[in-house]
Amino acid sequence: MNKAQLIDAIAGDSGLTKADAKKALDSFINVTSEALKGGDRISLIGFGSFSVSERSARTGRNPQTGKEIQIAAKKVVKFKAGSELGDAVN
Repeated sequence: MNKAQLIDAIAGDSGLTKADAKKALDSFINVTSEALKGGDRISLIGFGSFSVSERSARTGRNPQTGKEIQIAAKKVVKFKAGSELGDAVN
């Protein structure tokens, strides 16, 4: 499902117009991004939680040449599914 299909599904399920559903989805994405940039964790009970963790620098290997390369440290976004979402999928 892409973003346009998700907007259509939100509009159909909630009774909102597609324009309002797009505004709501864009707002959720912006607020979530800003919160994660600030180091906050977002928990949606039953759905899951978003958090940021740090990945340390490490030595990797170029698969084509076999040469060792240095991979820089970075922050990564993690999502852990909640129990209700997990049960719904299974």
